[in-house]
Order: sequence, then C-alpha cells, then structure tokens
Amino acid sequence: ATGAEPVGVQCTMDFVEKSIQKVNQLGAGGGGGTDSKYFQTTKKGEIHELREELANPKMEKKKEAVKKVIAAMTVGKDVSMLFTDVVNCIQTVNIELKKLVYLYLINYAKSQPDLAILAVNTFVKDTQDVNPLIRALAVRTMGCIRVDKIVEYLCEPLRKCLKDEDPYVRKTSAVCVAKLYDINGELVEDQGFLDMVYDLLGDSNPMVVSNAVAALAEISETSELGQKVFQINTSTLQKMLAALNECTEWGQVFILDSLALYCPSDGREAESIIERVTPRLQHANSAVVLSAVKVMIKYMDLITSQDTLKALYKKMAPPLVTLLSSEPEIQYVALRNINLIVQKRPTILAHEIKVFFSKYNDPIYVKMEKLEIMIKLASERNVDQVLMELKEYATEVDVEFVRRSVRAIGRCAIKLERAAERCINVLLELIQTKVNYVVQEAVIVIKDIFRKFPNRYESIIGTLCENLDTLDEPEAKGSMIWIIGEYAERIDNADELLESFLESFDDETASVQLQMLTATVKLFLKRPAETQKMVQDVLTLATQDSDNPDLRDRGYIYWRLLSTDPEAAKQVVLAEKPNINDDSFTLDPSVLDELITHLSTLASIYHKPPSTFITGRTRMVPTLGGGAHDDEYEESDANITSDMMDGGMGGAQAAPPAMPAPSAGGLADLLGLDDEIAAPAAGGGGMGGAASLAPPGMADLFGGPPAPAPAAPSAKVVLPPDRGEGMQVRSAFVAQNGRVFQQITIENHSPAPLSGFAIQYNKNSFGLVPESPGALGQVMPPQLAPGQSHTGLMPLTATGQPQDSKGHVQMAIKNNVKVFYFQDQCDVLAFLSADGRGERGAFL
Repeated sequence: ATGAEPVGVQCTMDFVEKSIQKVNQLGAGGGGGTDSKYFQTTKKGEIHELREELANPKMEKKKEAVKKVIAAMTVGKDVSMLFTDVVNCIQTVNIELKKLVYLYLINYAKSQPDLAILAVNTFVKDTQDVNPLIRALAVRTMGCIRVDKIVEYLCEPLRKCLKDEDPYVRKTSAVCVAKLYDINGELVEDQGFLDMVYDLLGDSNPMVVSNAVAALAEISETSELGQKVFQINTSTLQKMLAALNECTEWGQVFILDSLALYCPSDGREAESIIERVTPRLQHANSAVVLSAVKVMIKYMDLITSQDTLKALYKKMAPPLVTLLSSEPEIQYVALRNINLIVQKRPTILAHEIKVFFSKYNDPIYVKMEKLEIMIKLASERNVDQVLMELKEYATEVDVEFVRRSVRAIGRCAIKLERAAERCINVLLELIQTKVNYVVQEAVIVIKDIFRKFPNRYESIIGTLCENLDTLDEPEAKGSMIWIIGEYAERIDNADELLESFLESFDDETASVQLQMLTATVKLFLKRPAETQKMVQDVLTLATQDSDNPDLRDRGYIYWRLLSTDPEAAKQVVLAEKPNINDDSFTLDPSVLDELITHLSTLASIYHKPPSTFITGRTRMVPTLGGGAHDDEYEESDANITSDMMDGGMGGAQAAPPAMPAPSAGGLADLLGLDDEIAAPAAGGGGMGGAASLAPPGMADLFGGPPAPAPAAPSAKVVLPPDRGEGMQVRSAFVAQNGRVFQQITIENHSPAPLSGFAIQYNKNSFGLVPESPGALGQVMPPQLAPGQSHTGLMPLTATGQPQDSKGHVQMAIKNNVKVFYFQDQCDVLAFLSADGRGERGAFL
C-alpha cells in the first residue's frame, strides 16, 4: 500500500521470470548451452509428439520434452492440455526437471485446480527432502499456486519449514506466509503463522530476519488489524538493527522501510537509531540510500540540538548528490524524492545548487525536475548564479523548457524581493530577443511581479506595449490586458491599446474576454469622459452577444454597478488586490510529512499520498509525537464516496439557491452540443442534484422525482486536479433496478469558485447518452466554492449511436475555466440483468 507491489506477488513474479530465464541454462551441460531450438516453430501434431516424449522413461528425453513445453508456454501457446502428462514428471530426483515442472504448475494451476491437487503429495514429500534447496523450492512453489483448494494442504509443511534447521528454508517460508495471507488471511491467523514469523525476527541469520520483516510489513498493509500485526518494540528493534549490517541490499530496504514506521520514544533514541542507519548512506544501491534518508529525515523531527542536525545535514548531502550521476531514469526518481526532501529540509542541499544545473544532454524530464529544485534552493546568496543559468536556458531549442525557464525567473523575483529588480532586467533582455514565445512568457511573469510588487516597476510598461502585436496566446493577451487596465492612468494611449483587442473580441477565449471586460471598466472609472462609448460597446458584447454565462453575469454586475452607484463601482473594481505569494513550497505540511514517510516509493514520484491511487484499505503512517493508535488506517477514496452517497447528501449542507431557467441554447449548448438536445427544464441547475441523491421518499422535499437508492460503486479519479486546473472528477457506472447510472463527483481543489458546469458524452461502444436533457442540469452543480464537492447520479440509456471505443466512455466537462476531456471504463455487466432473463422481443 506504499505504491510498490505486494511482497508476495512481487516474489511470485520474480520466481517465474527467473525460472524462465534459466530454461536455457538447465541444459547447458549436455547440449552445448544453446536451447534456442525449443523456441522454433514446429509442425502440426506437436502436442501429440510432446505427450509421447513426456511419457518416455529416459530422464534426458523427459527433460527435453518439458523444456519444449515451457518454451511453448513462454511464447504464449496453450499447452494446458498436457497438464496431467507434465505433472506425472514431478516424481523425479533430478532438480532441474523438478524446477521446470514446478514452473509449469505455477502457470496453469489456476486454470486446472482439480488436477493441481494431484501434485500436492509430491509437494509435501519434497518439503521433507534432505536437500534444503528442494525443501525451499517446494514451499515457494506451493505459495505461488494461488488455488484455495491447495491452501489447506500447505499448512503443515509450512509449519515445519518455518522451524527448519536450514536458514534458506526458513527465509523462503517467511515470504510464503505473506503469500498465503493474501490468499486466505483468516487461515494464517488461526494457524498461528503470524506468531511464528514474528519469532523469526530473533533468528540468528540476518536474511531470515529481513524476510520476516518484509512478510510482516506486507501483511500489516492489508490486514484489518493494521499495525497490531507488526509492532516494533525495543527487543525487535535491536534485532533488526543488528541484521541491517549483514543482510542483502533488498533485505536492508525492507528493514529500513519498517524502521520508518517506528516512533522513537525521545530524541536520544532517535539519535541512536540514526547513528546505526547512517552507514547505509554509503551503499551502492540507490534504494538503500533513499530508504536510509527517509528514516533519518523522519527521526530528525525529534532532535532538538542544532549542532547534531547540522552534522547530519553534512552527511546526507553527498549521497543525494551522488544519485544524480546515475542513469537518467534513476536521476528522475532521485530528483522527485529530492524535491520532497528540499521542501522538508532545504538546508541539506542549500550549498549544492550547482549540481542541479542542467546538462546539454539531460532528457527533458530530468531538466524540468532540476529546474523546480533550483527555484526551491534559490536564495539571495546564489540568485545571480541561478539567473545566469536560467537566462542561458531561455536560448535552448526545447520550447517548453524555455517557457518553464522564463517562468522560473519570475518565480525567483516573487520569492526573493531583493532580487526582483535583477530578475526584471533579465526579463527585459529576453524580451529584446523578439522570440515570440519568450516574449509572451515574459509578459505573463511580469504581470505576476506587478501583482507582488505594485507601483514599483511600472517604468517597463512602455517596453511591454511595444511588443503588443506579437501576443497571440490567450494567457499572454490576458496578462497584457490586465496590465493596461491596472495602470491605465499611466498609459496615455490605453484606450487605443484596448480597442485593438476589442476588434477581435468575439474570437477570443473566455479568459481574454473576461480580462477585456474588467480592464475596460477600470479604464472607464479612471477616464470616464473619453471611454464612455467603449465601455458601452464592451458591456453590450458581454451581455447580449455572448453565450458564456460567466461573461454575461460579470457584464450585468458591472452595468448595474455603473448605472446605480459609480462610487461603489470604484470601490469594488479598483479595490486594492491581495499580493500573490511564493508558490515554490506548494505542498501542505501534513501531506508533505506523509510523503516523506513514503520516500523511494511511487507516492514520492507522483507526489500524492498512496490513498489517492491505491484502492482498498490503506494503513495510515503515524506521525512522530502523535503516538500509535489502535485503528491507524483509512478507507480509500472510493469507499468514502460510497459512504457519502449512502448517507444522502440532502441534509448534509445547505442546498444552493435555485437557478433561473437557461435561455435559448441553455446548458446543452455550452459545449456546442447538437441542436437536437433541448435546454434543461427550469430549475434544473438548482435542487435537482440534491434530489438525485435524496433517500427514497425524501425527493419531494427537493422538488424532484423519486431517485433510486444509490449503490456503493467503486468511484475512481478520472480527472485529477492537476489536469483539471483545480477541479477533480470521480466516476463510476452502476446498475440499479434495470437502469444504468453514472455517479459523478466533482470536487473543487482550486482557490476560486467553479461554476458554469456542463457535460457531453462522445459516441461509445454502448451508445450511452443521458436519459433526458433535463438530467444534465440536475446532476451538475450550479457552483462549487473552494473545498466543496458535489455528487450526482446521471441516468443513462443505451439509445445513442454506438461506435467502437474499446469499452471506454469519453466525456467532456466544462466549467468557467475551460473544457476538460477524460474517459472512464464501463463494465458490460452493468447492462446485464441479475437473473439472466430478458424479454423475447428484445432478444429477437
């Protein structure tokens, strides 16, 4: 649940892959080491020939036949019909042949569970073999065969192997317990295997200890008992630390990851553990280094001595820098982890900013990550170096990297007030290059600098106005229009400049139109005599000629303010604006602390907690000083969404006010739907969403038709907030009472309200379309404030024109920002009746 594969599944896959890779090595002694002949295409009747060869009494012939079977299985051929013949070969003393047969069993036991039981007696017999390799192989294979019928036969052999005299058998058995728990957790608990694995933590062999730690950690991630399964106390802690120096590199990773979950009692214990972990920083394996860093950073929260912390910072910096001399893929993973480390403890790498300067041959994804870390490490001491480097990047050939570099200059200005003027000078030099995309990015970041430092650098506005004709991107246009409107009293020809944008008003994007409307009103309030006609023209375009509801609403508000109380309009439109803040350290402290505990996992690469992309129950990591709790797990997002629906959202919060009926074109036309779709009924954007979620019998309170009792579907994120510019969408298709519904949850993670929602379905394999146009208005919320969410059930019908979309349903959702596209997988089971019955007419 930390973003990595479960230990049991991972070991199974490793075992299968390694066994397949060793097929060529098994016959090296007698055949010259070239087994490629087994993978060549054979003639018809090969199954019959293989069956005869498998029945051959000669050992070498049998081995050759099984190799051919494994080769056919490896390239994707179905050789399951030979199951009985291959299993008959399992009674052999030849370990090579036994490995091949076990490999075949792992692959086909799930499709032939009844026949797989035939091999159980051999498994049990092999667990008592004098050769420890065969004993371990038998236990490992039985754990890899995920068939319930075999599980009960595994218990006694596993119990003996957990107490085997050979450490190789014991360490293999420890991992087998984790695999068995994944198949039947209740059986493992009843048989006392957890206690036996826990006893292995005190084993004399470090490899056994590390495997026991790995097994217990994996079980605790999925068990409802949570942390109770694996509680580290003083005794087990010392045993784990003792094994840390002697076990393999992956064993060290397992132990270090478990230590990261432990909460030391005080700073002295934390320092003691860090002292034992510090030598792992010199390890050649980057996974061991990052796991050691994770433990140290977490325990630092308990250390109060600044001298001790400074000494630890000096020890941690070189290993992190060394990671950046690896391959690009490892560099990227290291950089994503370093990004989190810098946000938590920027002092560690404060003097190492040069190692994050991009090289000419770095891949673009590595360059982008280095750029982010450079901004986080930028300070007044090194800002000159950083600006010189960023200026150099602005001449690169990669357009996206150049844009990010120019924006980075602006972010440095916002972060470091004393360096703002130097940043402005660099931006002006870049504007003089007349490179289109460089100029546009410079205009965008200068607008942000004006917001941060008002009335300080307005002398450069003239230079910006000279490049007005080169702006063709919406964000750059919007930024320039904002600057003109904000400083209209200092620009003599501000009205002429705005009129140049007014000529193409209808063709501009919504964001540019909104900026144009606000800037014109600002200009009118500052120069009423000269711009009266212009403001009337803009207000007319916004309120009468536009079909954008946000633009219309803002136009009406301005019109009424100007016509009733111009002084109030000045106070509203020309009010002092809040300064923008540095966005270098964007992660919430609580989220950052959680991600730090998941360093060197997928969570640290996504920069998202595991609960956002892993389904099921995820155990929460205790924070230092908070103490351990008995119930340290949280339900997945899907379960939370289901619980919200089961409880009904009708009485959870005040419902939004009812919206007036849309005008001609209405909600459906916001996305440019066909004229066949009529506008939703009046009030569709009001309480309909609440009505659709009301419990049975309560729908009349909301003025809507009775809705079916919502199920508890597994809703998943189909549009994350980083792609939706702050809007997150979850979706799930459910079947209720013979009808198909789509549960849609919209969440606002942005700092501004979202409104103007509409949705449109593309042609899909099932022909799914909304049951009625009015359903669109009922499901979509009229407005979402920051932090709010809205859940609705969209009734669907399969009456649309079907088109092969590989089972995916593609959708577009619009709000006041822009249109976003996403897709969701619809299960065909949603269209099947529970009892399998159907109308005769529908069938024919």
